[in-house]
Amino acid sequence: MSDALNYLIAARPEAITHYFKFLKGAGKNLDTRTRDLISVITKVDSQTDGGFRQYTTRALRNGASPNEVLDALLMAFPTLGLAKIVWAIDILLDMDLPEFRPENLFAEPAWHTVVALDDVPAGEVSYYDCDGRSLFVYRDTRGDDDILRVYDSRCPHQVTNIPHLALEGTRLTCPKHHWAFDVTTGECVAVGDRPLNEFEHKVEEGLLKAFW
Repeated sequence: MSDALNYLIAARPEAITHYFKFLKGAGKNLDTRTRDLISVITKVDSQTDGGFRQYTTRALRNGASPNEVLDALLMAFPTLGLAKIVWAIDILLDMDLPEFRPENLFAEPAWHTVVALDDVPAGEVSYYDCDGRSLFVYRDTRGDDDILRVYDSRCPHQVTNIPHLALEGTRLTCPKHHWAFDVTTGECVAVGDRPLNEFEHKVEEGLLKAFW
C-alpha cells in the first residue's frame, strides 16, 4: 500500500475504511482466480508497478496460469490499449518468471534433477540452479530421518529472485522489501506474511528431484 493511502487511512478512516470494505465485498461472488485476474487488469490500467507485480504473483499462487494472465491482458485490450499492455509485458520481462518464458508457457509440470543427494551438505542451506530456476535446499540429518526442504529462490511477495548472498545461517532476507524467512521451515519471520514456495521433492537413485 502506498504512503498516500496509509496517510488517508490515518487521516480519514471513516471514509477510506468504507472504501476498502466495498472493494473486498464487491467480488464476493467471483472465484478467487477470476478476482485476482481482474485485480491484475486494474493495476495495469492504473499503471501501478508494485501492485501489478504483487497481484500477478497472487494470481499465480491462487491457480491462474501464465497463459490466463496473458489472455486477461489481451482481452482487456479495448480499455487498456497497446501501450499499457506493453508496459505490463515489460514488467513481466523484468520479473523474469520462469513460467512466462515462451518455452515454458505450455510445458506440463515435471520432475527435475537438482543434485546428487551425497553432494547436499547436512545442517546447511545450499543454493542450486536447475533448469532455469534457482533453489535453496535445506538438509537436516539429525535424528532418525533425513529431512529435506526445497524452496523457490523467489520471494512470495513480488517474486524478487533472492540471491545466495542474502542468506545468513538459516535466515534468508529478500533485498527488495526485507521479507525474512527461516529456511528450516520456510516460514516468514519478519515484515511479510507468506512462506517461501516449497517444491515437492523426492530422492530417486541417489538424486534429489523437485517437481514444478
